[in-house]
Amino acid sequence: MMKDPIELVRKNILALAPYSTARDEYTGPIGIYLDANENPYDNGYNRYPDPHQKALKARISTIKGVPTENIFIGNGSDEAIDLVYRVFCEPRIDNAVSIAPTYGMYKVAAATNDVEFREVQLGVDFSLDVEGLLAAADENTKVMFLCSPNNPTGNAFPDEDIERLLVNFGGIVVIDEAYIDFADSEGWLSRLARYPNLVILQTLSKAWGMAGLRLGLAFAREDIISLFTRVKYPYNINGITQKIVIERLGYDMSEQLAELKEQRGKVLKKLSENPLVRAIFPTDANFVLVKFDDPRGVYDRLIEGGVIVRDRSKIKGCEGMLRITIGTPDENRKMLAILDGMAAK
Repeated sequence: MMKDPIELVRKNILALAPYSTARDEYTGPIGIYLDANENPYDNGYNRYPDPHQKALKARISTIKGVPTENIFIGNGSDEAIDLVYRVFCEPRIDNAVSIAPTYGMYKVAAATNDVEFREVQLGVDFSLDVEGLLAAADENTKVMFLCSPNNPTGNAFPDEDIERLLVNFGGIVVIDEAYIDFADSEGWLSRLARYPNLVILQTLSKAWGMAGLRLGLAFAREDIISLFTRVKYPYNINGITQKIVIERLGYDMSEQLAELKEQRGKVLKKLSENPLVRAIFPTDANFVLVKFDDPRGVYDRLIEGGVIVRDRSKIKGCEGMLRITIGTPDENRKMLAILDGMAAK
């Protein structure tokens, strides 16, 4: 059964005195900055950025409907993934459980932090093995990672399966919703307050079109977010990124999102008509996993035609499969034309 998340935190992290600045200690209006040894001549970049990203968190809070104290902003979602291990997992003692196949950074971050990483294979239809995940956990399992919609399989897992894990697993459940904007389900943000052991990851790299700015989000109860903030580097999000992201969040992305979903349907239909294709898997993301008899041959031919996709054929459970991202209409037509040309030979 779930524990109080604070009981799971590494003792040294609970005792950690975070790095602080004079600007953390002063909330009034400031006219002269003589505290941080900055160059005093204004060029737009001479001052350190807000380490707490107050304005950006306020904007995200409005969009997501989540209080600012439940929001962590990271240098990509990968920073939040790393912080989960650093806050909760004692190196060489604790372990994490996840599904396979899934996003590779969960495993890389575990290895970087010297934490054992246990994988539970998805079903042949990429369904979630709830009992297998619970059985893989022991008294030293602090974290469980679930990517939903999952990468590279594309499917979102049923709410009832995830809820069983939230209720019955005794550690932190991290739900990575990087692709939630492309799914029909609403995700778990509205239910955040119900589950004290829930951490939700989202990103601005996919539907919001800000991959080059490297900004990820974590949502959790306030004391977990406070721990992330305590451990992170003081100025993890630079000032230019904060400014541009606030501006970009003012754009209406609904038209692009609708077109990507429409294009996804068209790509799936065309792929289903191609004799090279052996299977197409249901997707709730902006990509599709496709099985071919000769995945490497298809991959190489696409490369020759100037189109790069992701070869997942050597991953257990994804044998023979390529992951194809949904692009613009012109990009999709070019990719499909190359496949049609191969099939016609």
